[in-house]
Amino acid sequence: MKTMRVFTGGHIFDGTALREGLALVADHDRTLRIVPEGEPSEGEVIPLEGDILCPAFVDLQVNGGGGVLFNDAPTQSGLATIARAHRQAGTGTILPTLITDTPQKVRAAIDAVATTEVPGIAGLHLEGPHLAPAKAGAHDPALIRPIEPEDMSLYLDAARRLPRLLITLAPEAATPNDIATLAKAGVTVSLGHSAPTYEDALAAFNAGATMSTHLFNAMGPMNHRDPGLAGATLEAGSRVSVGVIADGLHVHPAMIGLTFRAKKGPRTLFIVSDAMAPFGTEVTTFQLNGRAVTVDGRRLSLADGTLAGANTDMLSALRLAVNKAGIPLVAALRMVTRAPALAARLPAPVGQLVAGGPLPLRIANDLSALRPLSA
Repeated sequence: MKTMRVFTGGHIFDGTALREGLALVADHDRTLRIVPEGEPSEGEVIPLEGDILCPAFVDLQVNGGGGVLFNDAPTQSGLATIARAHRQAGTGTILPTLITDTPQKVRAAIDAVATTEVPGIAGLHLEGPHLAPAKAGAHDPALIRPIEPEDMSLYLDAARRLPRLLITLAPEAATPNDIATLAKAGVTVSLGHSAPTYEDALAAFNAGATMSTHLFNAMGPMNHRDPGLAGATLEAGSRVSVGVIADGLHVHPAMIGLTFRAKKGPRTLFIVSDAMAPFGTEVTTFQLNGRAVTVDGRRLSLADGTLAGANTDMLSALRLAVNKAGIPLVAALRMVTRAPALAARLPAPVGQLVAGGPLPLRIANDLSALRPLSA
């Protein structure tokens, strides 16, 4: 039985550019080569009818999915369930994200990721606990604390054990020296849940922070007299990457478009899902640090109305970026593939479509749906 397939008559996005006049040759589980259309190739010919082939999505902020919150299940089975839920929605690479929790949970998360064989787990994102209490958002303020020497020892050890470690912290809870030490050890330091002055934010970037977490959310406003963290992030140019939650609830599409125009570059702006446990399920409520979170479509909220993560998929976010934020298609495709891979320094071929790499996604040319490769 033939397993070779030749996909032709569409667009091929390789992580950088949208390429025309090419065909993709694949077997049952990998891309074999990309060739000019019309070049003789053995296999079943599958017309794409204008659809887009692109790398699987990359998501650096995944709190949960499939009914599982990583904080509640920092285990191999928890990772497997979360990764499977996102893989079914087109995301092939994730950083499971532990939000603010106890030191014991942090250690458990590190151990789980360090020993996992679950496909698509590229490392670990620790979002907290070293945040600014005034910008806790849905994080439990009782668990937020400044970074201590014991934490530094744990993180430096984790940087040696994990394929990639991303830590979101606030300049109010960590010194520039702390940030420099982490960065020199290979940790990707991101600023978030914070309301520093513009000067303190720049000092943190100068010390080695290279990212901002979910821009505009859980941070001080960008004021004309004090640009704050958001202003420093935009001003820092290509040396600072920034994630944005593109669900239409966390950030107005116009602000996403504005950020894109301010942060043009191959690695600077990327999309995160900030997905929580309900992702990929029909769950209508769940617990977050003992507090009930209500699910109302894409909106997840605590009893006081505070947004508690998100419930959107990366294809919907891609569609919003193009149709509502006015971002060109090629740039938006980068924001869900190559840009996050570069921002977190994930190894090739993550975020790329290359010969010998994983099979691509097939996206309807109007971005309305993921289509099976066999179609």
